[in-house]
Formats: sequence, C-alpha cells, structure tokens
Amino acid sequence: MHGPATAGWLVVALCAAAGTYCLLRLRGAPGAGRGTAGGEALMGFGMAAMAVPAAVVTPPRWVWLLYAAVFGVAALRTLGPARRSSHHLHHLVGMLAMVYMSVAMALLPGAAHDGHGTQGTGDAGGTPLATGVLLIYYAGFVLWTGARLLPLQTVTVTAPDGRTGPELAGTVLPDTGRTAGPAAGTVTEAGTVTEAVPVVVPDAGAPEGRPEMALACRLSMGIAMLAMLLTL
Repeated sequence: MHGPATAGWLVVALCAAAGTYCLLRLRGAPGAGRGTAGGEALMGFGMAAMAVPAAVVTPPRWVWLLYAAVFGVAALRTLGPARRSSHHLHHLVGMLAMVYMSVAMALLPGAAHDGHGTQGTGDAGGTPLATGVLLIYYAGFVLWTGARLLPLQTVTVTAPDGRTGPELAGTVLPDTGRTAGPAAGTVTEAGTVTEAVPVVVPDAGAPEGRPEMALACRLSMGIAMLAMLLTL
C-alpha cells in the first residue's frame, strides 16, 4: 500500500470483482442459493461504493444513512436463516458491520469519506470496542477461510496385501494400530507423503463444481472488511 487513496482503490477493485462473481452465481444457483449469492453481491458492491476515495466523491450525510437503512433491512431479512446456519450468521455479522460503519461515517463532522482508505482529517469514526470486536472476528474469519483453501497433506500407507486408499477404509493397519480412512493421491510405496486435493464442502450459493471460488470471494470481502475497519 503506497497511500490511503491507493488502498481505497484496491478495496474498490477487490469488492467489485467479488460482487460481480456473486451476481454470476445467481444464474445457476438453486432457490435458497440465490438468496445467499444475492446477499453476498449486495455486500460486495456496497463495500466497493463505500471505499471510493473522497478525492473522487464525498458522499453527503444522507447517503451514509441510506447505506445504513439498506443494510439494516438486509440484516433483518437474515435474522431467521442466521438461527439455522453459521454461514447466514456470518452474513448477519457482515450486514451489521456495514450498518455500523455507515452510521459511524454519517456521524463524522461533514460526513466525510475519510475512514475508508482516503486522505482525511484524522477524525475517528465508531467506538474502539465495537471496531475492535469486528476486527478480531474478521481476522479470525480470514485466517479460517484461507486455511480451507490451502492444499492439504496426508500420509498414506500401503497394506501388505497391496491395498491402498479407499480400499483400506475401516481397516486396522499393521504396525500402526490406526484405522485407515480414505486416502487421496498416488501411493508408490508404504509411508509415501502425497499431496491431496483440498476438500471444500459445497454450499447452496456456489456454482456446481466451483465451491472454492465462492470461498475465495468471501475471503476477499473479509480482507476488504478488515482494511475498512482499520481505517475507520
């Protein structure tokens, strides 16, 4: 990052790209998945709009209040699903974070755009406690989501009769005392360490066969949210 304005444009690009992909997911998503993809698209484009540097446009106070109202309504719509799904609970936290940042910016003198990667007067928005809690949450979310996208390593063992991988599932391996589970990768000899394809559980809003892209979008928006909270 070479300056506040540069950071702002990076956040704009990141969130706009994530929002665009979420819109594309709407086409092939099932009924429940369309709501998930639509909510993430709203988050992406909303964050992109909030991150535009003040040198380009300085929104008046009513724009921030409009943001707060839009994301407040979206948060209310997410309350029901959030009780049944941790993924929707994350959506609820994101919507509330958007409401919090919008209100914080509306309450700043002049309703300036300075908190989101722009050169401003140094006024701080929000409260340290709420901002700190959100920072901790999103830092944990970014680390957890990033770990899910990393390649995994697994140790596979060849049994004396030559069986490997899924054929060994549920078998107690000799000399180890362990029960084997399904293994991934090509086994050339006993004890070979192989690279396994990361297992990503598909979600309702991801296109068939590309759940890792949905995770990457959520990771991008999590990083962007961290950047916006840090400069609030």
